[in-house]
Amino acid sequence: MAALPDSPSLSSAYSPSPPQPRKREGKKFVGCSKVDDYEIIDKLGEGTFGEVHKARHRATGQLVALKRILMHTENDGFPITAIREIKILKALKHDNVVRLIDIAVERGNVALRQRASIHMVFPYMDHDLTGLLENPSVTLTLPQIKCYMKQLLDGMHYLHSQKILHRDMKASNLLIDNEGQLCIADFGLARAYDPAANDRYTICVVTRWYRPPELLLNESHYTSAIDMWGIGCVCAEMLRSKPILPGSSDLDQLDRIFRLCGSPTEYTMPGWSKLPGLEGVRSFKPYPRRVKEEFGSYNVHAADLLDKLLVLNPARRLTASEALKHDFFWMEPLPAKPSDLPTYESSHEYDRRKFKQQREQMARERDAVPPRKSAAAAAAASILANANGSTNGSGGNGHHPRDHGSGSGTSHHHHHHHRSSNNAGGNGSNGGPVRAPRRSDIGTGGHGPREGNRDSHYHRSGSGRYPPGHSSSGSGAPYGSRHSLGGSGASSSAAAGSYRRH
Repeated sequence: MAALPDSPSLSSAYSPSPPQPRKREGKKFVGCSKVDDYEIIDKLGEGTFGEVHKARHRATGQLVALKRILMHTENDGFPITAIREIKILKALKHDNVVRLIDIAVERGNVALRQRASIHMVFPYMDHDLTGLLENPSVTLTLPQIKCYMKQLLDGMHYLHSQKILHRDMKASNLLIDNEGQLCIADFGLARAYDPAANDRYTICVVTRWYRPPELLLNESHYTSAIDMWGIGCVCAEMLRSKPILPGSSDLDQLDRIFRLCGSPTEYTMPGWSKLPGLEGVRSFKPYPRRVKEEFGSYNVHAADLLDKLLVLNPARRLTASEALKHDFFWMEPLPAKPSDLPTYESSHEYDRRKFKQQREQMARERDAVPPRKSAAAAAAASILANANGSTNGSGGNGHHPRDHGSGSGTSHHHHHHHRSSNNAGGNGSNGGPVRAPRRSDIGTGGHGPREGNRDSHYHRSGSGRYPPGHSSSGSGAPYGSRHSLGGSGASSSAAAGSYRRH
């Protein structure tokens, strides 16, 4: 039987069709932009972490903050700490947590020996809390403080619910815009944690002035309570308009904490005597607890909230969710609405520090240079000198006796004396010796007190606002700057950019 021919319709129906591209669903990744896509406007901060600049996107006009990621050596590759920070920021989404909106890249040029640079891009915020508190034209009201505290606790509750430790809570890392919105910034020291694991973590975290007592005593098994201690310090700082625990060393910091919160005992801080950082602590005097007495004059409910946040025992410290339920937020006056808050000129820590340094430099220059005499005063002095010379000298050559040591005036080559204030050994314009600059005339430079670095998301010294060990770098850079940690080998928000932490 002859084989039937293949049906053309069947063969065409079963012929393989060309592969079709699959449609990808979900997020759309567009890659990194170029630094040239942004127009640099002003510097917001600088330090060991790099620099933070205010910029404008050329296409959209959006104001942003560009934070450069510091790479000490390209041979080591991209910093693992920056990878961790970017990963955490990309996973977070909350109104009170700063948003990472872009990564901007600038390629290097081998011929010109120019290194490549990578910048994190954040929305521009008008202020950081430190800048506002240092601005003499700003006075925070109690409803305003409650508004900022409520937003801060909302953001911290979200972070802790996502199992993220911030580990650098301080005023300079809190960004505020002129719409009244507050954002937690600078996640350079942040990390994920497991509350049930009881893991050991590095103690080189948190700026000293905001560091809890367990970290100062080298406790490595810490929890989210370290962030809550910092929030208590920030709340008290807003009430007092200055840092409340400006320690100059770790031991001094502990002493200041014990003077305010009472000396530790096995009841107030169980297990404290077994912590490894006890050198010198046993010599401290027994202090009573004075938190409510110190802050009761500002507001009774605020003092009670601080009394429950600034607790030596981390297990008894309020959590963020518990703090939000405190009477402080539910009693008159109620928290203000963010939209009702006043607007201010841009106030960043870096701006205030730069202004203070300029003012101190002008003061030093005034002290070093004597005031110049007017022409009339100089002519009168010359006539008086000639008259005195003619009465004291035999021939009278017009010299003042102090110029030659006698009235005879025989050395005419000494007739013209240098009156420059720069001549350290000569005479001043008033005929007297010029004072050399004293040590007190010389500025300390640097950033001053808020150590840990005052580095921030965009990340205080001579100004009297921050502690020794506080890197000037951090200051003024709220978008994730790093400040150097003082004490205990701490290189805080600190030796920024090159932290080796867990």
